[in-house]
Amino acid sequence: MRVRRPLAPASERLIAPACGVALAAALLIAVSGCGSHASTPGGAAAKPQGTSMTACGTTRTAANVPVNIQIARGQVSCSTALAVERDYAKAILSGEVPGTGGGAPVRVQGWICQGFTTPVVLKTGQASKCVQGGDEILAILPAPA
Repeated sequence: MRVRRPLAPASERLIAPACGVALAAALLIAVSGCGSHASTPGGAAAKPQGTSMTACGTTRTAANVPVNIQIARGQVSCSTALAVERDYAKAILSGEVPGTGGGAPVRVQGWICQGFTTPVVLKTGQASKCVQGGDEILAILPAPA
C-alpha cells in the first residue's frame, strides 16, 4: 500500500528553485564545445582585474547551457582549455563518461575531467573541472543578468 503525504498549500510550495535544480542537473551532463570563442584575439588569455583566474571564453554544455571557461590554476593556454572542455562534452555526449548524467571522472587529452554535484553547481556556479598535475580548468555558469 502506498502512503500519500499531504500536499503543502500553494503559497508554501517552492516553484522557482525547481527550475534552478533542473538547470543544474542539465549542467552536470557536461561541458560542450558547441561554438566557443576566445576572449582575446589568437586565443590569448584575458585576466579579469581582481581575480586570480584567467578567462578564456565561452562554450556550451552538452545540454546547450552557456558556460565560461576559466583557468583556475597553472599555465594553460586558452586554446588548450577550450579544446579540453569541448572534448569533455563530446565524451559525455557519446556515452564515454560513466555515472548518472556523465558525472564520473574521465580522461580527456591527458586531463581528468568531472562534473560537479548539483549542490556544488547551485552554490558556486561551477559546472565541471578538468585537472592535469597542478593545472585546473573550470566551466562556470555566467552570472545571472
